[in-house]
Amino acid sequence: MERIHHEITTTSPEIPFRATTTHTHYTWAKTFSSQPELYIQPQTLPEIQKIVHLARKCRRRIVVVGCGHSPSILTCTSSWMVNLDHYAGVLKVDKARKRLVVEAGIRLRKLNEEANKLGWTMPNLGSIDEQSIAGAIATATHGSTLEHGLMSESVKSLRIVLANGQAVRCSAEQNEELFRAGLISLGALGIIVEVEFEMVEACNIEWTQTLEPLSKILGTWETTLWRSKEFTRVWWMPYMKRAIVWSAEKVDEPVREPESNFYGGAVGFYTYHNLLWLSNYVPAILPWVEWFVFGMQYGFRTGITTSAVEPLQQGLLMNCLYSQFVNEWALPLHKGPEALDRLSDWLNAEGDHGRIPFSNRGLYVHCPIEVRVSDTSRNEPRPYLDNTYADGPTLYLNATLYRPYLKDPPCKNRYYEAFEWLMRELDAKPHYAKNFQFTSSGYMKEAFGEDLQKWIKVRNEADPEGMFVGEWHRQTFGLGEDNVFALGEQEVKRSPAKPGNCMLWSGSLTASDFVTTMEENEVSSRNSMRDPPESPSASSSGESFDMMHGAEAEKSTLFSGDTEDDEDEGEETDRDERRYHGRPRSGLDGTKVFDKM
Repeated sequence: MERIHHEITTTSPEIPFRATTTHTHYTWAKTFSSQPELYIQPQTLPEIQKIVHLARKCRRRIVVVGCGHSPSILTCTSSWMVNLDHYAGVLKVDKARKRLVVEAGIRLRKLNEEANKLGWTMPNLGSIDEQSIAGAIATATHGSTLEHGLMSESVKSLRIVLANGQAVRCSAEQNEELFRAGLISLGALGIIVEVEFEMVEACNIEWTQTLEPLSKILGTWETTLWRSKEFTRVWWMPYMKRAIVWSAEKVDEPVREPESNFYGGAVGFYTYHNLLWLSNYVPAILPWVEWFVFGMQYGFRTGITTSAVEPLQQGLLMNCLYSQFVNEWALPLHKGPEALDRLSDWLNAEGDHGRIPFSNRGLYVHCPIEVRVSDTSRNEPRPYLDNTYADGPTLYLNATLYRPYLKDPPCKNRYYEAFEWLMRELDAKPHYAKNFQFTSSGYMKEAFGEDLQKWIKVRNEADPEGMFVGEWHRQTFGLGEDNVFALGEQEVKRSPAKPGNCMLWSGSLTASDFVTTMEENEVSSRNSMRDPPESPSASSSGESFDMMHGAEAEKSTLFSGDTEDDEDEGEETDRDERRYHGRPRSGLDGTKVFDKM
């Protein structure tokens, strides 16, 4: 820390450096934690540029994190962590085109609140609105509708602070290569600081959810299932061979609350949670749990329907219930029936067991398995790392496993290894913000082909030393395997931690003056007084990118100020004990988490 302190104090103090050394980062599901050397919460663009300049001088990696909703190691670091929760304002309103230019740390909920003031709303959402806008687009977040693609389809321009400290604008008309790389950046390109987002008129949607037999789902797959309404998603219960079909369309009707029952509040929430906990020790009860829990909430016979009318930005949200692992893949929609049939045969030990070459003996899994759709085939320009099907509609298959009381289920590794094998055989691609763990970088290189190579080229020109590259990027895409990045971070170890089965992730940088083990729960900076290797100037790396035209890149000087040892301000991001989202309502019997799955 002496070296870092020296670099901060030797520059001018007019730009703050808002950092703490006491922060512990958790993923939302408490699957992983890490202890960054510095946790920094800037409030202005100059502060963000200063962080990048200091990181280059101090030979540090930067990880940008919002709500940490990705349950993998994607957001973990032992180096510098930047959180943009205090860089979350509205910069510009374009009423003619229904667009907002916002600072990248704004959460989706706040973005919709600001849009609602103007009579607008976001056209599509995933299951939650807790993420920052930058994090949502960086991981290819999507909803479930064939009338929309990824959330990034509404992004019209970006502003990104690159590793040289310059803030560069990009769009379909300006720096298109950077724009296509930045729409799904996975945090490896730079720090996205501004997003121009296109809205639609605010409206209400009427949603219905109906319990249907799986045979009806498959029978209407190619006709009415996905096309009768604007938004549709399915929750498949594999042991009952039934599914809940949730669908919604825009209406002019007033808000109408969903019907409630005593089981839909705290009774159902804790009943299911405790039964999941018991199943960790007696897995064979899971088919019975599926029948009982979802029968109590949605009925024991098919055809039962519930409905409500809600504002679009609220009606699209779903409850995630408990801490969970999620393993979601995107494949062509027309391959959906084959995927469900084969997975059903394997889980139920029927027929030829789906021709899946893994033992299913004694294996029982959680439900539901979520089925969603999108269509990105109309979108231009297409992000380089778009994981959807380019020639038609895309199906998303999501194998969720809950972590009751933060304890990992015993079936996880065998289930996910078999599930990923099936997805690869069907030419699917994984969702980046999920828990795929048995798929090699070789498969990813083959699956993404030339687009991945283009993304890597843009990424390496924007960040030649790997200031934004970590272990997740190396494992997923092989970044740094051929050309070792001076600032790239690699995994050192994973250690059991609290709470539950959380794992403490520790990493180290390639740069010789940064060694971190975290074994003593602290940061070591041996060799910190050694002169760092010569780093490229701001202009040189910018010129190699060939995108510094006129006023696109603002001049950057190395600002500084004293380190602020404030209290850890990551409460909202890392320490919220709620295990569900979707704005659940509270009633006399507790939180109503079962209104929608």
